[in-house]
Amino acid sequence: MKIRQDELDIRGEQALRFCLAGIPFLRIAAMQKQPACGDTLLVTLESAGGGEQKLLVEAKNNGQPRIALGAAYALHKYIESVPGAYGVFLAPYISEAAANICVREGVGYVDLAGNCRLCFGHIFIERKGNPNPFNEKRDLRSLYSPKAERVLRVLLTTPGRTWKIVELANEAGVSIGQISNVKKLLTDREWLRTGQGGFALAEPQQLLSEWAKNYRFRKNATKDFYSLKAVSEIEADLCAVCEQNGVRYALTGFSGAARLALGVRYQRVIAYVAKSEIDVAARLGLKEAPSGANVTLLTPYDEGVFYAVQEIGGSRIASSIQIYLDLMSFRGRGEEAAQLLLDNVIKAKW
Repeated sequence: MKIRQDELDIRGEQALRFCLAGIPFLRIAAMQKQPACGDTLLVTLESAGGGEQKLLVEAKNNGQPRIALGAAYALHKYIESVPGAYGVFLAPYISEAAANICVREGVGYVDLAGNCRLCFGHIFIERKGNPNPFNEKRDLRSLYSPKAERVLRVLLTTPGRTWKIVELANEAGVSIGQISNVKKLLTDREWLRTGQGGFALAEPQQLLSEWAKNYRFRKNATKDFYSLKAVSEIEADLCAVCEQNGVRYALTGFSGAARLALGVRYQRVIAYVAKSEIDVAARLGLKEAPSGANVTLLTPYDEGVFYAVQEIGGSRIASSIQIYLDLMSFRGRGEEAAQLLLDNVIKAKW
């Protein structure tokens, strides 16, 4: 939810007053716009002993790390016009990453959720941990939509590579506009590194972590089955039927992780099988099972799940990134297997 600037100004003043309310010997003597400093808010504080402290408050509608960094740079410049002033970044919500940037750059921060950190003179106030009360679903829906996820798979599979917009669009199979949108969202989070040759992913682990929190395994159409055969035999038959009939497939979840990382134990086959005229389940003799299933076949929500499919031991498996995302959807043993995959396989490529 985007807040109008006039509303942000009013609620921002209230948030600042709330932040300072716990200091009985300090009061706000005046608040006024400072047009000479980019229309920042100049706040004059007076202490019981007669001392005075100026605050320059830069209010932005977005608290993403890139915006926080820009605000910090601007505040340092404005402070040259108000010697001795302390810079404060204000936004509807300031994430931990953005807060860390403020601390690093030597400015304070206040948000409308009640989080704040002010450190000047003999004053130190810090409140953190309040959740984001504002709706960021539109931003997350945009970054983790099926087409955008195709871009993320490419970036995470080759995190050290520098890309240009057109070549990344061709590799991911999406439009140039889609690349530009994803690039902006990642740049706002400070997760991209940009240079003369193009741009590259700078924070792969942070991206993968946020994606996993917003990924839904059940976006795929799932069907559960039961077979009397051993897991290894079911997988071998599945691979054979799909390859003989030209059906696109990839083992994922525990089935994929066991082929990449030692120590993964499992009793359930999980695989992506693309739509086709062939009834793969029927060819395998699988029986649908509402409970006690040992085979799950997924009809992909998007063909992007097949990006960077690998062949190991005669079986096609999904990329380590896709397998990680799918495993994280299974609490307990799935999360354990995902961590094993992350530590032993994925990070090695980063």
